[in-house]
Amino acid sequence: MKGTKKMNSQNKTIKLAKMGMLVAISVVLVYLVHFPIFPPVAFLEYDPADIPIFIGTFAFGPLAGILLVTVTAIIQGTTVSAASGLYGIIMHILATGSFVLVAGLIYRGHKSRGKAVVALAAGVATMTVMMVIANLIVTPYFMGVPVSVVKGLLPYIIAFNLLKAGVNSIITFLLYKRLSGFLHK
Repeated sequence: MKGTKKMNSQNKTIKLAKMGMLVAISVVLVYLVHFPIFPPVAFLEYDPADIPIFIGTFAFGPLAGILLVTVTAIIQGTTVSAASGLYGIIMHILATGSFVLVAGLIYRGHKSRGKAVVALAAGVATMTVMMVIANLIVTPYFMGVPVSVVKGLLPYIIAFNLLKAGVNSIITFLLYKRLSGFLHK
């Protein structure tokens, strides 16, 4: 009994360390790689920082994914992406959090390549819809712009989120199986 309790404690510590590593990789990625995709809306920048979060969600489940998103968003929003402040933290949690919740719930039951594709596609769709809603509600409040201005940007917002989440999903799909052995040791 005592040995089992010690083993569970060690496993939790190892899992937290691996999750911390994924957060660190995410922060480094957003620091090193970020660039605008559409010149008229240069503030919408692609970055690969969600990839470690997606991988962590597939490895450890949707609740771990939410924890990864929250910790990463707070660290990024107070350091490398500090210019976006609370607004950036909230939007990151809403965007990536919605993705990992849906994708993680779909993938956790029966882990297969087909299920991963379905989970990632559902995550992309969810994130895109969430960001349309979030931009219509949160952006006017934080940026002081009318909803009509945000509505005019919706084609860019939709295309950006489809592209960013889609590219990060493809990379996650290509990397996850190669890394899952390490994450599950």
